[in-house]
Amino acid sequence: MVATLGKNSEFAEVNINNKDSLEAALSDVDLVVHAAGPFQQSQKCTVLEAAIETQTAYLDVCDDTNYAFRAKSFKDRAVDANISAITTGGIYPGVSNVTAAELVHAARSESKTEPDRLRFSYYTAGSGGAGPTILATSFLLLGEEVVAYNKGQKIKLKPFTGMLNVDFGKGIGKRDVYLLNLPEVRSAHEVLEVPTVSARFGTAPFFWNWGMEAMTNLLPAEFLRDRSKVQQLVEWFDPLVRAVDGIAGERVSMRVDLECTNGRSTLALFSHRRLSVAVGNATAASAVAILEGSTQPGVWFPEEPEGIAVEAREELLKRAAEGAIAFVMNKPPWMVETDPKELGLGIYV
Repeated sequence: MVATLGKNSEFAEVNINNKDSLEAALSDVDLVVHAAGPFQQSQKCTVLEAAIETQTAYLDVCDDTNYAFRAKSFKDRAVDANISAITTGGIYPGVSNVTAAELVHAARSESKTEPDRLRFSYYTAGSGGAGPTILATSFLLLGEEVVAYNKGQKIKLKPFTGMLNVDFGKGIGKRDVYLLNLPEVRSAHEVLEVPTVSARFGTAPFFWNWGMEAMTNLLPAEFLRDRSKVQQLVEWFDPLVRAVDGIAGERVSMRVDLECTNGRSTLALFSHRRLSVAVGNATAASAVAILEGSTQPGVWFPEEPEGIAVEAREELLKRAAEGAIAFVMNKPPWMVETDPKELGLGIYV
């Protein structure tokens, strides 16, 4: 990797569970990007703690609710150290949070209406080229009850149920997606004050979805929450997943739908041919925003105005969408769906 990046880079070996090791690596550093997942079932935020101790700005690509809110508990310490930190700052969650914030902002400022329902839908072909890490994350998430919100009430649901067939537009098409426990559901509910929020994920080929469903039904939740047991599963499945990846590709798409109290429906849609490139662009966009001073001292979610400033969101999304095959913001659903039906007089459904 150093050879690829060139002479401005160097390699440093650290023990992610050892604060002293991390602090040594972070001395005289502007920003640390924590991408060493999976974050599920991690009990400590050692990288964030080391960042606070060394007064280093921090960004992670966490996709776990417990870890994200544990990171948030360090807010006061980060303020005291005068460092800016963002958790869940990858692609989804991350860019998806910022698109949701922009949809809600537009609804309130342009249409003078209130958000009623927010739905995150994600699709990745195969493992998206991410291999063992995304596999471990997916298996660990199958062991977590799904937290969603319905009319302001917190509800708990079985993981990988509640299937919806979602249209991700040209280049991706219609895909089945299933409920998962993801941090942007709770953060969007609390930060953006949307009463009904849920998140779903699906993959391809279709038999991977069937396999995930079967694992949820056949394996005890305790097994799926055990990192060492899940790691064994990953080692068994990894060669097969990589073989299928060669055929399935690594396309990625995310669709964020907002319904408002006045009946107005809008969406944001992002699609890319390669998940690995898209995640890199999304994370880099957040990193640049922090380095440019768009983030206040403390620990924030991307959709918080202190995290990514409202005026910096548009530029962040533009940078994240570099190379995308589709990027649409704040449009009615029929404008992006693959087969909108005209009722007549220019009215589509």
